[in-house]
Amino acid sequence: MNKVKIGVIGCGQISGAYLKNCTQKFDILDVVACADLVPALAQKRAEEFNIPKACSVGELLADPEIKIVVNLTVPKAHAQVNIMALEAGKNVYVEKPFAVTRDDAKKVIELAKAKGLRVGGAPDTFLGGGLQTCRKLIDEGWIGTPYAASGLIIMGNAADGGHPNPDFFFQVGGGPMFDMGPYYVTALVSLLGPISRVTGSAQKLFSEKTILNTTSPRFGEKINVEVPTNVSGIMDFDSGVVGTLMVAKESFGYTPRLEIYGTEGILYANDPNMFGGPVSIHRRDGEKKEVPYTHGFNEEGRGLGVADMAHALLSGREHRANGELTYHVLDVMHSIEEASKEGRHFRIASTCNRPKPLPLGLRNNTLDD
Repeated sequence: MNKVKIGVIGCGQISGAYLKNCTQKFDILDVVACADLVPALAQKRAEEFNIPKACSVGELLADPEIKIVVNLTVPKAHAQVNIMALEAGKNVYVEKPFAVTRDDAKKVIELAKAKGLRVGGAPDTFLGGGLQTCRKLIDEGWIGTPYAASGLIIMGNAADGGHPNPDFFFQVGGGPMFDMGPYYVTALVSLLGPISRVTGSAQKLFSEKTILNTTSPRFGEKINVEVPTNVSGIMDFDSGVVGTLMVAKESFGYTPRLEIYGTEGILYANDPNMFGGPVSIHRRDGEKKEVPYTHGFNEEGRGLGVADMAHALLSGREHRANGELTYHVLDVMHSIEEASKEGRHFRIASTCNRPKPLPLGLRNNTLDD
């Protein structure tokens, strides 16, 4: 198999899951370099995953063999790093959110088009076995005509948990909508198509949070809260479906839910934050059952979208976690929060094609027939 060489920028907490899969799971990927503003972090990851080179960002971008840059930096740096990579002639796959602002995201997409390069980004959980099985059930009519959808994610706030530097969760580009919302909005667009109109309500309970993790060297330090921590949205889909989404990080534990309601049945999807999980269906005739997966990739799969982009580069097809999809999701999330501020419905200016489902019967962690 021809391999596509990639480089990773940003060697923080999430990079471990990406690097594990990109070096061990997807044969099409060849991780040749990693970089971080803190050189010791890049060196640590290079040693951990047998990556040939730990280097500066400039050195990584200057490597002519690297075809895809995987951008795992903090949200406020996403657009800047994306633009640097595109200017260096690299295709880009970025962690969510695609950018902090719409304007920054548009600049990235326009530059990619001008240079004939690809951009895209997380989440790629909609390519996992769970949500691909849901997609097949909907497309084959198992729940009849979908007319409503409901998503919910309730969890504790990052200051209570184990993240060493939770500040960005409470800054613009963070908060529950931009941290967890991308999983749900992307899943819904993949299952039901693009969104045309939204409204919403958003709440910021506290102006600051205290780091309560006793193992953190920052224990007791206070963090300013810049963004809403409890957001609910109503979404009108082009298809006619009306969906609701509630995202909050002011509670405890972890409570995810995604349900699609149709004229002939109800589909209970897996957690959109995961690649797998139980999928079940309740049909009008009373039948209730858990549905076996029709697709693979139902375990931890960070990097699946990168592998799909690599396959698309070689075959010439569209990659699924593409810039139009990730921008549309960003646009929807911003519009829900803006609708709350202005007390009105927002028409969504952007749109995207519903990404194509994965083929059935794929072998050996590949994404093409």
